[in-house]
Amino acid sequence: MDISLKLAERTAKRKQVKKLRDEGMVPSVVYGGHSDPIHTQSPIVETSKVVHKAGKHSPVHLVIDGKKKLAIIKTIDVDPVKHRVRHVAFHTIKQNEAIVTEVPIHLTGMGESPAERAGLVVLQAIEHVEIKAKPADLPEALEVSLEKLETTEDKLLLSDVKLPEGVEYADHEQNLELVVANVYEPSALQAQNEAAAGDATEPVAEGEEGEATEGEAPAEGEASEASEESKE
Repeated sequence: MDISLKLAERTAKRKQVKKLRDEGMVPSVVYGGHSDPIHTQSPIVETSKVVHKAGKHSPVHLVIDGKKKLAIIKTIDVDPVKHRVRHVAFHTIKQNEAIVTEVPIHLTGMGESPAERAGLVVLQAIEHVEIKAKPADLPEALEVSLEKLETTEDKLLLSDVKLPEGVEYADHEQNLELVVANVYEPSALQAQNEAAAGDATEPVAEGEEGEATEGEAPAEGEASEASEESKE
C-alpha cells in the first residue's frame, strides 16, 4: 500500500503554532540522515488520513516542497479532548535498508473458531510486536488464525504467527512461547473481572495519591509535543 503526504516547510514557531492549528494545519518535523530536522506542516484532513493508514508501521512517501523522501512515523500527538492530530514526527528511511518497527498482530476468524461457537471467549494477549524488514517488505500487520482453538486448554503462541518473506523479529532471541491469545470460560472471565474491579476500588492510603500523581510522567504524545515546542 503506497501512502503519500505532501508537506510544506514551516516557519511558524512557538506561539504561532497554535494559530497554525486553528487554520486547519498540522505541524510536523522530519528527522533522519545527516541533515538538520525539517519543520513542516500539512492540512489536517490529509494528515489524519495518512496517520490512520500508516500508523507507526507503514512507510510514507513524503514530498517536501518538491523533494521526495521515504519515512516512517515515529510519534503522533493527538488532542485528548478533540481527538485531532496535533503533531507528527517522521523519520526518514532508505528503501534498501532494513528498519525496525512495531506492527500489530491481527487475529483472523474472530467469532468463527470452534471455541467461540461452543460459547467460549477468546481474548488477545499480545497486540503488537517489533519486526525488522526493508520498507518494501513491511507488512501492515501479522495475522494468525483462530481456527485451531477449541477448548480452554488451547492457546495461540507467537510461534503460530507466520512471518512473511523478508521479515524477521527485531530481537534475534525473541521468545516464541509468548501467548498471543487465550480461551476462557465466560463465568471464569467474569469472576476475574469482578475480582479485578474489587482490587481497583480499594481505598488509597493517606498521602499515596498525591505522591503517585505529582511526579507522573507525561504520555508519549504529550512528551513529544512538549519536546518539539520547546525546541521552537
